[in-house]
Amino acid sequence: MHRLHRDTSRAMGRDALTGLRIQSRSDLVRLGSQYGGWIVPSSAVHPDSICYCAGVGEDISFDLALMERFGCEVHAFDPTPRAIEFVRRTAADVRGFHFHPVGIWERDEQLRFYAPSNPDHVSHSVMNLQQTDSFFEAPCRSLPSLMKEFGHARIDLLKLDIEGAEQRVLAAMLKDGVTVKVLCVEFDEATLEWTPERKQRIVATADALTKQGYELIAQEGRSNYTFVCGN
Repeated sequence: MHRLHRDTSRAMGRDALTGLRIQSRSDLVRLGSQYGGWIVPSSAVHPDSICYCAGVGEDISFDLALMERFGCEVHAFDPTPRAIEFVRRTAADVRGFHFHPVGIWERDEQLRFYAPSNPDHVSHSVMNLQQTDSFFEAPCRSLPSLMKEFGHARIDLLKLDIEGAEQRVLAAMLKDGVTVKVLCVEFDEATLEWTPERKQRIVATADALTKQGYELIAQEGRSNYTFVCGN
């Protein structure tokens, strides 16, 4: 039923979960692997764009594709031990790819990252989406804190694939007055059963974004959303 509702909504130009109209554009391109790729507006990313990609896991195909296509540099963030090892093995010497072993959160603090229920999976969650007991602790940083450290006055593209923490990060981002040109966000609760509570949280976050000038321009699968801000 969810798939039928989703397909019907897409045919009408709306996203089934949030109810937002999808403002499609002619400059959309998909970058990265089937698993780790995202849809972005090609005209909004340039060689001098500042790109933050939160959530590395074991797939940086999107990060590398951004760099190859647009010539920009990428700052990537993930404190997961397997992700750190993956980057060390595959991208330690990639010019323009800056990896930071920290999580992205609403403020600077040390948090617990809970393991996925399937030990073959890499992504851990500060929200403990899968209700497990195993965890590791790692430092987390807010976007304004990172921007201040790096000397960035803006973020042109922000990717959030952070296992349920995206809604807290986005709420803080809007409160702190941080505006990004292109926002790629995975609403991880959308991959779970669509309970009224989960749907309400995602809808509220999407509505908050639209009130700040963001438009939904692409939606892929059950949980990947691309917004642009016209402000």
